[in-house]
Amino acid sequence: MARGVEFVDTSVLCNLLGVPGKCQDRERVIEELKRRRERRGTDLLLPVTAVIETGNHIAQVADGRARRTCAERLSGVLVTVIEGKAPWALNEVEWDAAHLRALVDGGTTGSTLIEHACNRLGCGDLNILVERDRYLARTSGVRATIWSLDELLMSYA
Repeated sequence: MARGVEFVDTSVLCNLLGVPGKCQDRERVIEELKRRRERRGTDLLLPVTAVIETGNHIAQVADGRARRTCAERLSGVLVTVIEGKAPWALNEVEWDAAHLRALVDGGTTGSTLIEHACNRLGCGDLNILVERDRYLARTSGVRATIWSLDELLMSYA
């Protein structure tokens, strides 16, 4: 059986970090993370896109104290990733012409970036799908899914 990999979406990361306005399901996500870590045969990957989007959400938090607390949490999580102590590994992507072409083409979704934008699937969500596609292209014997609370994104995952 193929080893499983799950890409952690921004919606999950924001809940784990307690980003105000983006953490309505925090307790459920924390419990789900515990369950997923206990499962054997499935690794969690943190897409670069989720890091960037989460950082942007944090920068938009109105309360300066809460913004700083969330930024400190994100920084702490990134340090644990660097040190190999996080519950997930970073998905390393190369932002090259091939990556941008895949993004413009909509990855393997069958719709272009333009069509997705018109249907309200954001560029960040599409990029997570492209990160997954490119991961699958360079890794054999793996089944890759996305862990997200976003229903539109999950319809393509």
